[in-house]
Amino acid sequence: MHLLRMDLEVFYKSQMRELELLREVAVLAENLDRDKLVSSRFIVTRLLEGLLSEKADEDLGYFLAVTGIKRIGKGEVVHNSGDVFFPVVFNCRMFLPRKGEILEGVVDHVHRLGVFLRCGPVKYVFLSARKMPNYRYVVGEKPVFLHDDLARIEKDVVVRFEVFGVRWMRREDITKEFMMLATLQGDLLGPVTGPDGLDL
Repeated sequence: MHLLRMDLEVFYKSQMRELELLREVAVLAENLDRDKLVSSRFIVTRLLEGLLSEKADEDLGYFLAVTGIKRIGKGEVVHNSGDVFFPVVFNCRMFLPRKGEILEGVVDHVHRLGVFLRCGPVKYVFLSARKMPNYRYVVGEKPVFLHDDLARIEKDVVVRFEVFGVRWMRREDITKEFMMLATLQGDLLGPVTGPDGLDL
């Protein structure tokens, strides 16, 4: 059974939230003009660069988009370096995955133990074969999980799943990422589109 398009729009909006955040934006002394001033555009650019490199926060989730700048405060000079720190208040669209949420992801890799999906900014979503009731693994040039009713989970298929585990990872090779475990044990879960992108 498929959700209506309007239900999907509500579904996606509920997965994201907009927060008002405060960040201190550093401007190096060498970037100040001769009057010790800097443009608002430069400060906003530095804010965006910082959020891009930070990518995500364990408590807040992924930084998706800055939707508005509310205020750029007066800069405070760090005396020993001459650098200036500006407090910036802004609105940001965030995505924080949570256990129990229903999400959709695209199958990235299929192997006998399960499938790896990508879901928005989340690169690591694992759906174990044990969490796919009535699916069996079929070996081949293009491996697939085949359901008793012939529904297929294969590379590039969109799958609706429930999140049953979320872990924050902060290591050298996986820097500031969430990893999720998925399940198809529930109603209205499973493939949504085929590999051709058409609705099932």
